[in-house]
Amino acid sequence: MRKLVILSISILLFSAADNLRAQNYPVYSQYLLDGLVINPAYTGTREALTASVSLRRKSINMEGAPSMGTFSLHSPLKNDRVALGIMSHYQSYGVTSKASVFASYAFHIKTKNGRWSLGLKAGVDMLNNDYSSITTVVPNDPAFTNAVTAYTLPNVGAGVYYNSDVFFAGVAVPEMFSYRENSNDSGYEFYHDYENYYFMGTAGGLVTFADAFRFKPSALVRYSINNPLLVDINGNFIIANFLWLGASWRLGEEVLVGIVELQLSQQLKLGYAYEYNMGTLSTFVGGTHEIALRFEFGKKVSASNPRYF
Repeated sequence: MRKLVILSISILLFSAADNLRAQNYPVYSQYLLDGLVINPAYTGTREALTASVSLRRKSINMEGAPSMGTFSLHSPLKNDRVALGIMSHYQSYGVTSKASVFASYAFHIKTKNGRWSLGLKAGVDMLNNDYSSITTVVPNDPAFTNAVTAYTLPNVGAGVYYNSDVFFAGVAVPEMFSYRENSNDSGYEFYHDYENYYFMGTAGGLVTFADAFRFKPSALVRYSINNPLLVDINGNFIIANFLWLGASWRLGEEVLVGIVELQLSQQLKLGYAYEYNMGTLSTFVGGTHEIALRFEFGKKVSASNPRYF
């Protein structure tokens, strides 16, 4: 019974924070540190081989607390117009765990003031439900014993991204395929329904007050016809191109986020974010911890010419 309660609360918390449809798509508070997680068109826009790692866990004092981690690697090719990348993702909540692997491709078009990028991604989601670990009121409850415990499903996504020295914006559909459990409970079947598409939009800019003091506002919008609109409003103060201090307010979830990032070297950046749920779920959730790390191989990013997008 205890594990059944844990499962129920974990799914409730995870669904309320990231929405049931958005469970298949990782979203971090520090989405600006690794844009590839949101938009495949971000591939190669750092102009160097870039590796990023993100870890996230909700503070729930019980088994099955939702957590997730992502690793990405992307780089432009020699002609600088084509870029390739790969992203692996793992998440767990309750008795469910999911691993994903996606490859991305982007084509860059340079203009006078900036650059456009068109991106595609393709890969698979591999999900496993450990229903055998659940203690039910009814022994051998068919709702669990007959359920599908594991499956591997392909998916694709697409996006467009633009950035200049002082502005960026992008729109992506991270998942274009939808699946549902078939009527005989023997597996999952594909069905097409554009109303289930999740559109991810990002935009932001850079305001320079002095060489050692800048402000970077941004916003992340998640929209789906069948789900509530979620908006993440973010602001970061950049001090001496070393210390980034920021905060976010997530409309639709009542979540306040504090962010601290350090540009430890020309190539290495470390970030930490803490989320506090100010809504009704605060009774169960103490907060969410998130750590992100980015390393760039190459010398195009330098102290005299830092990259903010």
